[in-house]
Amino acid sequence: MKVKEVADLTGVSVRTLHHYDAIGLLVPDDVTEAGYRVYSDDNMTTLQQILFFREVGFPLKKIKELLESPSFNRLEAFELQRDMLLAKRRQLDVMIETIDKTLQSERGEMTMTNEEKFKGFDFSSNPYEQEARERWGDEAVDKANKNVAQFGEKEQQEMNRIYSQLAELRHGDPTSKEAQDAIGEWYTFLNKIAHYSPEAFAGLGEMYVADERFTKNIDQFGKGLSVFMRDAMKAYAERN
Repeated sequence: MKVKEVADLTGVSVRTLHHYDAIGLLVPDDVTEAGYRVYSDDNMTTLQQILFFREVGFPLKKIKELLESPSFNRLEAFELQRDMLLAKRRQLDVMIETIDKTLQSERGEMTMTNEEKFKGFDFSSNPYEQEARERWGDEAVDKANKNVAQFGEKEQQEMNRIYSQLAELRHGDPTSKEAQDAIGEWYTFLNKIAHYSPEAFAGLGEMYVADERFTKNIDQFGKGLSVFMRDAMKAYAERN
């Protein structure tokens, strides 16, 4: 198939396909004497895999690294992508249920608890993934991502419970026993995803305040919660 035919079939623009070729992400198997790119069936399967990776949030640079890795297994990659898409669907289903209940609540048809208001929000994604890979290695981060992809409603409820508990304490002393016990639960929960040293835990707390994406998400449970958690996490790390 020529590039225009691929673009028409997939919805990916010709410009994007040219860019993928230029960066070595998707190089067509043949080029005619007239200079037209010709994509094979194998190229099309690779493009499909690239688009799945994009759908679950992988940057182009990382996709290229994965595809070029000697250990890359196409079947395993498809299985991982399926798991991640299923996790995304589960989260969206829960969020749709939450917004339906919110509409009922706003109409006066029911009353929602604070925990119910935040059911389905996902705070597990880390915008500093590349930094984490450089610090702890690909294996640890890949394992963490796989565990997150397998999280179900029970784990999401546990996350929300911990956030809600910390939100109730946010006006107090972050070094108090009550606050340290609560932040200790957060540390234990995070270590179900991947290994966090106390130092890394404190660094994560700094990100909660330094990056507005973290702050916006966390402070939905209560204004100032991100700052409180940062201070509590720092104190916890120093004590452990």
